[in-house]
Order: sequence, then structure tokens, then C-alpha cells
Amino acid sequence: MRHMFSGGHRAAVIPLLAAAFSFSATSAETFSECTTRLAKQAISEGVDPQAAETIFSQLEYQPRVIELDRSQPEFVQTFPGYFSKRVTDWRVNKGREMFDKHEVLLHQLHTKYGIPPHYLLAFWGLETNFGSYKGKMPVLDSLATLACDQRRSKYFTQELLVAVKLMQREALKQEDMVGSWAGAMGHTQFMPSAYTHYAVDGDGDGQANLWDSEVDALSSAANFLAELGWQPGYRWGREVQLPEGFDYRLSGYKNRRSLAEWQALGLTRADGSPLSRTDMTAYVVVPAGHNGPAFLAYQNFRTIMRWNNSEFYAIAVGHLADRISGAAPLIAPLPELPAYSRDDIIALQQALNAAGHDVGKPDGIIGPATRAGIREYQLQQSLIADGFPSMQVMQSLGVKTSQTEADS
Repeated sequence: MRHMFSGGHRAAVIPLLAAAFSFSATSAETFSECTTRLAKQAISEGVDPQAAETIFSQLEYQPRVIELDRSQPEFVQTFPGYFSKRVTDWRVNKGREMFDKHEVLLHQLHTKYGIPPHYLLAFWGLETNFGSYKGKMPVLDSLATLACDQRRSKYFTQELLVAVKLMQREALKQEDMVGSWAGAMGHTQFMPSAYTHYAVDGDGDGQANLWDSEVDALSSAANFLAELGWQPGYRWGREVQLPEGFDYRLSGYKNRRSLAEWQALGLTRADGSPLSRTDMTAYVVVPAGHNGPAFLAYQNFRTIMRWNNSEFYAIAVGHLADRISGAAPLIAPLPELPAYSRDDIIALQQALNAAGHDVGKPDGIIGPATRAGIREYQLQQSLIADGFPSMQVMQSLGVKTSQTEADS
């Protein structure tokens, strides 16, 4: 989400930028020492010494990568904002167009890996707009910059070394390896470790190339999802209608029940028709509070979250897949929700802790503990206990939000 800076915020940006440039200059002085050490480590792990010297001597420090790694969005993204930007008519129509283009391949992958075509297309659409934007940052430079930074050095050092070995294995050119600032690559935005373990040569040219081969990319996505535990023959989940007076304490992953049990509790499909009476387990997800849509999440929902650990992402992938295969849009409307800043959420968490609802250390992230704390407070105040930080909850707790101040 974008926001308007006040004069005070804008003035504060100037010293921050100066600090960033100072940090970059300081880091650049030690970057060559770091890459020399990493080259030695690569050689010790089997990389050809001459190749390692060539690769690591050409690496360049990327201050923009550190800037992006440190930046946190000021506002917490709402589900309606996230969903409406990702499940669009353009993506639905483009997905159907790509189905026509790759229909034979997609059916072959379905047979081999058990992943239906519309899911592969949905992942592709969300990751890179079907390959139209795969990132422009030099991957090895980005990974080296993060490996030489203390914050997550161990993880990115491993990813860098894997990327160098991958470049040799697949005969990739260093200048062609471009991607996201964090090192995700190709049509499907695989990190080097995922690329190494799950990318496959789908077109049979002797190289698994996720940048230039759509066939390799789709084949690799199918292989990856199968390895992550996709259950063939089952959906991701579905939009549902909750009964009047639904107890929202029953929502969330810890409250998995069979579809037969959910039906007995009054849940139906979104159009009011009955759920299947099966023993397959699912749990209720209410990403926008009780005024927004509700979903039953099946096991494949969790598999999608192993690709990207976000319920918003998993719902977007699942529903985009449904739309590509011909399903209608969501039945429940997306509500207008307040745009909270991270400071607002930190203030909420502090207020909940002070009120005796332990949500852990305030971090500005609405996770399971914060939702549980909100539910406890809502129950105490005889509010609908959906675990959602409504303005009513904020005001009741005495939290002054940035939106409240902007309106005053």
C-alpha cells in the first residue's frame, strides 16, 4: 500500500538516505574481502578454482538490495487490497490464453505429477505475470550482497554457493542470471536451492532453464508441488457460507474438522448448497473478519503455503486457479477495511498485553497469537470474536490509529 508523507515524515527521510549511502560505502570496502572468503569456501565445496576466481571477482555490491531488505511497508496490507490486485480479469484471461498455448503439456504434467493445469497457471500468473516480469537484479550480486551482510548471512551464503554450482551444472551465463532482489529466479521465481532440487529439463534440450523455457518452468513447478505434498484429485479449498451466530473460535488451523462435521455445524458452499459429506479435514479461514468472505482450507492449501507461507497468497492462488478453469468470482463482497500502519498494530499488541491478553512481543505483525488475543478481548467485550482488528476493537482498547489521526 502507498501512503502520503506528512512534512515531518518527509524531512526524516533525508538523514535516513544519508545513512544508507554511508552504509553502502562502508560495506563496499569490505565486500571484496567477503567475496574472497566466499570464493575459498566455494572451492572447498567443489567449485572449479578458476571458475570461482572468475565468478567471485566479478561480483558487485548492490546497495539497493540492502535497502529493500531493510525496508518494511509502513501499512499492513489488508486481504481485500492484496486479493484485488492479484486475482484480476487480466490474469484470468491470460491464464486461459496460456492454457490454450500449453494444453498438451499441461495435461501431460497433470498425468505425471498430479497437478491440475489451472493450478500451475495460477502460480505462474502470481509469480511473474506469466513470465512478463521475472526481475532485473543480477542474482549472484544480490545473493553475495546479502551473504556479506550480517542479518541473514548464513542463509544467503548457502543460496549463493548453490547458485554458483547451479550455474556450472546448467551452463548458465552469469549475466543472464537475473531475478528478484532476494535471488528468486525465472518464470516461477525459484530460489537457487529450489532450482537445484526441483527444476527439471521439460523440453529435453539438456538444460533446466527457468528463464527462457516455459516448458521447463511449468514442468519444474509441477515437480516442486508434487514434492511439497500436493494431494492429487483434491481442491485447494473453497469459499463457504458460515451459519448465523458462527463461533469464530472454531476458525484457524488448530480447529481442523471433517467436511461432514462442518456441514453438521451449518456450513455450506458459498451458494448455499451442501458440502460434501466426507472425512477429508479442513479449517475455516476468515481473512477479512466477519464482514468478508470465509473459506474452508483443505490439505492442498497447506501445500500452497509451503511454496509461500501466506494465507493471503494461498487463497489468491486457489481462487485464481478456479477462475482460470471457469469458476465464478467470489460471492461474498470484499469489505472496505482500515489501513493500519505497523505502529498501529504494535500499539494494539501493547494494549492487548496490558489488558491481560498475552500476544507476545509487539512486532506489528498480525499472527496467530495476536488473533487469539483479539478474540479473547472480543469475547470479554461481547463483540463478534472473529480475531480481526476492527476499528471497534481499536477504539475500545483506546488505540489511536494513524487513520483516526488523519480523520481528526
